[in-house]
Amino acid sequence: MRPALERLRLIERHLLGRPTPVEAAQWQLQLLTDPELAPDAATQQHLYHALHEAGRQQLRQELEQIHRRYERQTRRRGWVQAATDHLRQLLKRPRF
Repeated sequence: MRPALERLRLIERHLLGRPTPVEAAQWQLQLLTDPELAPDAATQQHLYHALHEAGRQQLRQELEQIHRRYERQTRRRGWVQAATDHLRQLLKRPRF
């Protein structure tokens, strides 16, 4: 595997996984020996956070769209019901 991908896999495993005590110790050792690892991990963490927030925003927009659609249908149904209430009352009356 390319070194950049291996590095990304290492950072992801640290940020997203549950490292074993041995992996946690290895991570600490790598932080001491690689001065660019901490900034790279922080950048990746910010990226994950941005992706999470973008997903939340998209979900919020979709829910608002569903709510608007439901409100429109409810309002329209309410208008139709109000317009046809008189007809329904006439149809409910017993015929002779």
